[in-house]
Amino acid sequence: MEAEQNVPLDQQPVAEAAPDEAAPGEAEAPPEVLPVEEPEPEAVEPQAAEEPVPEAVEPPAVPPPAPAYDESSPRKWFIIHTYSGFEHKVQESLRTRSEAFGFADKIGQILIPTDEVVEMRGGKKVTSKRLVYPGYVLVEMEMNDELWHAVKNTPRVTGFVGGGNAPVPLSADEVNQILYRQATAAERPRPKTTFEKNDSVRITEGPFANFSGKVDEVNPERGTLRVMVTIFGRATPVELEFLQVEKV
Repeated sequence: MEAEQNVPLDQQPVAEAAPDEAAPGEAEAPPEVLPVEEPEPEAVEPQAAEEPVPEAVEPPAVPPPAPAYDESSPRKWFIIHTYSGFEHKVQESLRTRSEAFGFADKIGQILIPTDEVVEMRGGKKVTSKRLVYPGYVLVEMEMNDELWHAVKNTPRVTGFVGGGNAPVPLSADEVNQILYRQATAAERPRPKTTFEKNDSVRITEGPFANFSGKVDEVNPERGTLRVMVTIFGRATPVELEFLQVEKV
């Protein structure tokens, strides 16, 4: 024991410090921080905005095309004059005689042009038919001398328009205008009453009902009038439909 104590200090072994313990007077080194790799954000595709689905809309009803005159046909259109008020009787007689006398294959359509007209009765719109050409009937036929005599001698027929033994047929434009008017008559009824400038009228409906005035302008295609009405002592133009006024 004494021998160990007599060993000089500089020759004594130095005890090694434990690896986890810091030497006195030295600050502990901060732990090494390793960089953490953050995951890259996934690319998110922008969602397209949902487009509203349009509601199904039914297309407007399209009227059937009007029949057109076939210029290549051997049949042509002629006008025959009849007693007024017997147009339908003549139409019936022509059909009956064509069967009886054997010329039914020479006759096509037998047309009595009419218009759909509308008028006010008791505050209600009433539609009726009106002859466009009173006293006349249009006949599609393959003209020859025999047929000319047969048609001309039909009861209540006074003759062909055009006179002579060779009546002149209607032109293609004239026929097409008549056929188109017939095809669209029901879709666009015409006012029964017609008006002229300076006619005195009374307004029957609308904000100016019971006012009186004079017709300043007539638009038959649209079925409207411009009436000059006195309001607060001043003449004021008012646009009205034919059915909104009556003659006085």
